[in-house]
This record gives sequence, C-alpha cells and structure tokens, in this order.
Amino acid sequence: MSYIADTLGNLVHQTAFFNLTVGNYIMIAVACVFLYLAIAKEYEPLLLVPISFGMLLVNIYPDIMLSIEDSANGVGGLLHYFYLLDEWAILPSLIFMGVGAMTDFGPLIANPKSFLLGASAQFGIFAAYLGAMALGFSDKAAAAISIIGGADGPTSIFLAGKLQQTAIMGPIAVAAYSYMSLVPIIQPPIMKLLTTEKERKIKMEQLRPVSKLEKVLFPIIVTIIVSLILPTTAPLVGMLMLGNLFRESGVVRQLTETASNALMYIVVILLGTSVGATTSAEAFLNWDTIKIVILGLVAFSFGTAAGVLFGKLMCKITGGKVNPLIGSAGVSAVPMAARVSQKVGAEADPTNFLLMHAMGPNVAGVIGTAVAAGTFMAIFGVM
Repeated sequence: MSYIADTLGNLVHQTAFFNLTVGNYIMIAVACVFLYLAIAKEYEPLLLVPISFGMLLVNIYPDIMLSIEDSANGVGGLLHYFYLLDEWAILPSLIFMGVGAMTDFGPLIANPKSFLLGASAQFGIFAAYLGAMALGFSDKAAAAISIIGGADGPTSIFLAGKLQQTAIMGPIAVAAYSYMSLVPIIQPPIMKLLTTEKERKIKMEQLRPVSKLEKVLFPIIVTIIVSLILPTTAPLVGMLMLGNLFRESGVVRQLTETASNALMYIVVILLGTSVGATTSAEAFLNWDTIKIVILGLVAFSFGTAAGVLFGKLMCKITGGKVNPLIGSAGVSAVPMAARVSQKVGAEADPTNFLLMHAMGPNVAGVIGTAVAAGTFMAIFGVM
C-alpha cells in the first residue's frame, strides 16, 4: 500500500498545479483572452491563435522552451528549436517572401506618391526610439523596440536578433504582433479624430493600369537600389521582392503558390508559437515588458497619426484629390491597415472604395520599415 501511495503522490506532484506561480496563471488568462479575440472576434486569427497557444503552453510547461545549454541531457524543448529560427532571422525573412508573393504592388507603382505616405508613417518608429532612450533602455534595445511603431512583427524580430537583444525579443515580438492584430481597434478612433467627415468621403480617381513589364521590373529595381544603399536590408527587402517576382513573372506558378500558401502557413505556425512561448511569466511580467508594450502602443498611434496628417497635407496640395484615410495604411501591417482605411471610408460613404489606393502606402510601409531597420543596423555597424 505504501508503494501505491508513494506512486500516486509522485504522480500528483508531477502535475503542473504544484509548479505554477501566480504569474503563470495570469499569463494563462491573458492567453485565453487572446484566443477569444482570435476565435470569437476573428482579430487576425492566423497570428493570434498560434501566438496565444504558445503563450498557454509555456506557462503550463516551461520546459517546452528549455534551451540546449540549460538542459541536463543536452536536448532543448520543442519550441526552443522553433525560436532559434527566429533568432537566426530565417522565419522573418521567409514571412517577407510570402507577403511578397501574396501582395499586388500595382497600386504603389501606379501612384509613386504613396511612398511619401509610407515614409511619413515611419515617424512612429523614431518617436519610439527616443521614448525608449528616455525610459532608460540602451541605444540598441531602443532601436529594437522602436520597430514596433511600424506594426511589423517579422522586422521587429529580425532587428532584435541582429542587435543581439534576445532578452527582450519576446516582449517586442508579442507587442508588435498584438498591435498588428488589433489594427481594426486601434486605428479607427485616431483616423476619425484627425479627419473631418467631408475628408473621409473624398473619392479618389481610379488608378492607372500597370503593365506586366512594370510589375516585373519593380522588384528587381527596388532590390538593387535599396540593397546598394543599405546592404543590411537585403534579407528582408530581397525576400519580399523575390516573392513578388515569383508572383509577377508568371513563369513560376508553383513557387508562387508554395510561397504564398503552404510555406507561408508553415512559417506562421512556427513563428507564432515560438513568439508566444517567449511569454513565460518570469520573462514577461516585469517593468521592462510593460514599458515596451506601452511604447509600442504610443509608437503605433504616432505612426498612424503621422500618416493621416501627411495624407491631409497631400489632400490640401492636390486640391482634395487624396483621401487622408489612406495615410493610416502607411504602417506595414499588410493588408490589415489597408482594409481598415477602406472600412472607415465606407462608413462615411458606402460607395467609396479606397482599398487599392490604401494598398500603395501599405506596401510602401513594409519597405519603409525594412529600410528603418537597415538604417539602425548601419548606425550600429551590424551586418
């Protein structure tokens, strides 16, 4: 009987109930809230479901993220191996290739002025950089945190890894992806606050047709120019443009389908769960994380506001031909930000169609965020 009692006692003590802290329970509750938003409210479920489930797993079974160095038998936890692909910038680069294969760059080519709107929305990045410095973060940590302002998860992970800020990569990535997912909640109040109903009702002229030659040359030319000026952007910009070249060349349909579907979804699973698994209570529930989350929200709001305000300026200059709402799409959350511009414009006038116009600044924002990351890498001498 004592053997049975001891065995049952050992089994009971092996359950997670005896090992979890209050912080773990808090993070499990947060994970459940994220799952609710993803499943019930459909807030970017492709991102939030794997992220929140990774968060759930690591706070129930922390060893799932156990590093090889800390393991007694030299074997790391499952999600630790996924996370290494984040640190090595493999998954963020593959995500960019998938985005390129899925995205039509035609609106940006048809309206090159969209580059200005995309650039203006990067103001949030530099606002976050200064804010992080003011809050006591090192210059490299501040640079890594600042990319959250572009609402670009892959670039945030990429830059944090390159600047060797792995200690805060988890909070940075979770904040960036959370704000990407919450674009439909965060952006509309800012957009409505900074625009009048008359401005929101502005109908823009139909974009000119873009030839196949233009679409094929665009990714090649952008890769050459940007990589020559900032070689450190080649992994991100290069993969983005390679994916788009697959799409527009018309001769590699199988590669286009793989990059935009099977490969993209595999990478999202690996990246999402590993990012979520960085949010153990010990690593996440601290003042630095709270600062990062707040800075990210402020930066994202600044970026949205800057894009809208520059859109208002373009509206004035063009005599009312530009709807300022498309400026909010200058953050690089593709295509969520463009959809929000369309949604807010349609609320003011159901016959207004801004989606394709907003895709120009949206694509420009992706390129702009990658360029901002490359600029920080060049400043710090990181290759």
